[in-house]
Amino acid sequence: MMKQLFLFLFLCFGLQVQGQNSQREFIEVKKYDSYIEISVSDGVYKIQALSDLIFETTFTPLKKQKSIPSHAVVLQPTILKTQFENHENQVVFGTKDYQAIINKAPFQIRYQYLNRTLLSENLGFVDNDTLQIIDFSIDSKEALYGTGARALGMNRRGNRLELYNKAHYGYETQSELMNFTMPIVLSSKRYLVHFDNPQTGWIDLDSHQNNSLRYESIGGRKTYQVIAGVSWRSLMNSYTNLTGKQPIPPRWSFGNFASRFGYHSESEARAVVAKFKEDEIPLDAIIFDLYWFGKDIQGTMGNFEFLKDSFPEPKKMITDFNAKGVKTVLITEPFILKTSKKWEEAVAKDILGKKKNGTPYVYDFYFGTTGLIDIFKEEGKNWFWDVYKRYADIGVAGWWGDLGEPEVHPEDLIHANGTANEVHNVYGHYWAKLIAEGYKTAYPETRPFVLMRAGYSGSQRFGMIPWSGDVNRTWGGLQSQMEISLQMGMQGMAYMHSDLGGFAGNYEDDELYTRWLQYGVFQPVFRPHAQEELASEPIFKNDFTKSLAKKAIELRYQLLPYNYTLAFENNQSGMPFMRPLFFEEPENENLLNVASTYLWGNDLLVHPVVEKSKKKSVVYFPKRNNWFDFYSGRKYKGGTTEMVDLQIENIPVFVRGGALIPMIKTIQNTEQYSIANFDLHYYFDKSVLSSKSQLYQDDGKTAEAFEKGLYELLDFETVVKKKSIILTIDTVVGSEYTSQDKKMNLVVHNFSEKPEKIISNGKKIKFEYTNNTIVVEVALELNNKIKICL
Repeated sequence: MMKQLFLFLFLCFGLQVQGQNSQREFIEVKKYDSYIEISVSDGVYKIQALSDLIFETTFTPLKKQKSIPSHAVVLQPTILKTQFENHENQVVFGTKDYQAIINKAPFQIRYQYLNRTLLSENLGFVDNDTLQIIDFSIDSKEALYGTGARALGMNRRGNRLELYNKAHYGYETQSELMNFTMPIVLSSKRYLVHFDNPQTGWIDLDSHQNNSLRYESIGGRKTYQVIAGVSWRSLMNSYTNLTGKQPIPPRWSFGNFASRFGYHSESEARAVVAKFKEDEIPLDAIIFDLYWFGKDIQGTMGNFEFLKDSFPEPKKMITDFNAKGVKTVLITEPFILKTSKKWEEAVAKDILGKKKNGTPYVYDFYFGTTGLIDIFKEEGKNWFWDVYKRYADIGVAGWWGDLGEPEVHPEDLIHANGTANEVHNVYGHYWAKLIAEGYKTAYPETRPFVLMRAGYSGSQRFGMIPWSGDVNRTWGGLQSQMEISLQMGMQGMAYMHSDLGGFAGNYEDDELYTRWLQYGVFQPVFRPHAQEELASEPIFKNDFTKSLAKKAIELRYQLLPYNYTLAFENNQSGMPFMRPLFFEEPENENLLNVASTYLWGNDLLVHPVVEKSKKKSVVYFPKRNNWFDFYSGRKYKGGTTEMVDLQIENIPVFVRGGALIPMIKTIQNTEQYSIANFDLHYYFDKSVLSSKSQLYQDDGKTAEAFEKGLYELLDFETVVKKKSIILTIDTVVGSEYTSQDKKMNLVVHNFSEKPEKIISNGKKIKFEYTNNTIVVEVALELNNKIKICL
């Protein structure tokens, strides 16, 4: 019978669905505190309100499967005030604004928010011989996003996409399958569906053009959540409430990295750090690729020991780097080669994935003959953590987890909690969890840095910093990076970034390198990285290219107060750093597929240059505000499209009218960071009568500093009146934080006439006025009121 149901042709138009599985009959409904259970002829549906905006639906067949916990969801259900109506032909269950509406005959579930249908089930959950399926009816116009990291265009509707984390070496503008897939779909109608099951499968985003959304998996949980959002901000907050908020990383991770494949020796690494200092190019970390434990790429993976002849004094090297404010990051992989120093120990301690007969599963891949650490097994998890703790104890500050899809994962390999295909997509997720939990136990005051290229829904809560894999070192490789980061930010992974300059290939193009680093100023992590054939570090470029790279890196550090505050905002609300333009104008259909221009936080509009020798580019300016060129101050009217001239010194960046942007002067690394003397840039626009902004501050290293009261928060607010502008600055100090005295240099841009006077907390103060710009130094108190009199 199930085969016949699967083959049944269900025609639907828009959302006018007539029914679900024609053989599924409604029997009864029972109401509990925050959920209902609906008995049908072939099983039981449970629909639960996890919050006012999140419904979770689970189907349990009559032949009950064992209970499988969620790998993604951390939101604990609470007793909510819910509505319940049981009519003759229909059941209505929900909260004040959000309802699940269940038709009894023919049986159908539909989700409605603010009296607007979001989507509805078609056939409901159906099993055939090989797959379990759930499909929905969607409307004919909505754009669809999600499914993890892909290079397809922002609107992914029309694709059937595999859910199986897999590396794509050397991709450019098109990649249907990459390292980090997720069973998530977001709609331009501002709802999100999360299929709460990590097993391998597919998501079909209306590939047959019949207005359907379809999830297919090889097995596992029959559970999904539907999140409704009144706004994109609301949707981001709800999803990260469901799956966990990203902790704020250590502040040094917002600085510049020295990274390549790779540094072969201690002397080479020391020379690189010294050269950065000599050239006065800011640097915060150095990353060691696999040469730290072997002279050769092949045959050494799994050693997990510094090679003595290449790195004679690793502890002293790490200590010396720390003294210079440069953190050390080491690569690790989950593979133990038979030729490595740890093979016999790994077998003896029983930490590897197995065959059916219980022996270690051994197989060949590029790096050699290997076993795979079973991180789902307590012995494997503990053994791997001991590796990390050994080096953290001597000062290693961060970890790079590579090949964590896992890159080669035979289907018949058996883990402690399932087969390879059942747990493949959560391997990186649990690897990140292993490190995060290890730090909480061993170093509870320290924020870990966890750089990984594969994970799952909710990996952000373990502090995972994902990157976009082995992108080609070409203009095509650069062109896909905005889309990938924007999409992943919408799915909770706000720190998605790229190897700046590109990784794969030996294509040498100084203009490409420059443009990629200029874009990198406005992506979450600034980390140039490449194969060793070409230098990724600016210190090895020609003088002109080096000067442009240095300028970009210095701007990155000048923006630290703004960027670090974005990290706090992401931690609190789930809002990503990089935001699509349709976040700003959700009803503007022309923006639904735009990735070429994006918002960096709320107030900066960024347009990367992604074509060679380009002299001009077309930029759309969102309509709610006017926009000012970050470099020249030129004003652009909101809601217009303009041709802008391109300069080699920078990419186009614009500031929202009325914005308040905190910045600092250039520093050489984040150890020197301070807001004891900072700049606040106010982009005055007489059409903006009020504006708000914040500056978040903590020590940059203590885990959960905000929760522990170890912070201060400066709230800025402007009010424009007929004869004056009032800027108030209120400081909220955490219960365990000691605030320091501060001086603020207020810089008011676009001010067409010299003010009569400026008053700070009742006292008249001196100011400078040149070129339509006011500059005034203010000694800050806990509460400040600055009045610019016209």
